[in-house]
Amino acid sequence: MLILIAGPYRSGTGDDPQKMAENLKRLEAPSYALFKAGHVPMIGEWVALPVWHAAGGREIGDALHEEIFYPTAHRLLELCEGVLRLPGDSKGADNDVRIARERGIPVWHRLEDVPGCAAAA
Repeated sequence: MLILIAGPYRSGTGDDPQKMAENLKRLEAPSYALFKAGHVPMIGEWVALPVWHAAGGREIGDALHEEIFYPTAHRLLELCEGVLRLPGDSKGADNDVRIARERGIPVWHRLEDVPGCAAAA
């Protein structure tokens, strides 16, 4: 399955690039376990960041940032077959979960609950 990993990226960072990089590492942490279980892990920022840079993005939270980041996750949710929601406050991740549930896409809050991941956790 293509599984979106959702959790805090920008939330709680004050737009500090170092804190955002740390959050991205936390989002990436379960990606290998998902991969080993036969899934394809996906993180919205993996797609949104290069698109934003290519479009000339320079300042987190600017109009271009808003135009690209949340819509990227929404488009990915049209392709994803599951969402792994990691802990932490995040309006974006909460919205991803809401959209997934509306579309009937399974949402897991623990890696070990994702099919095939019980042994990998």
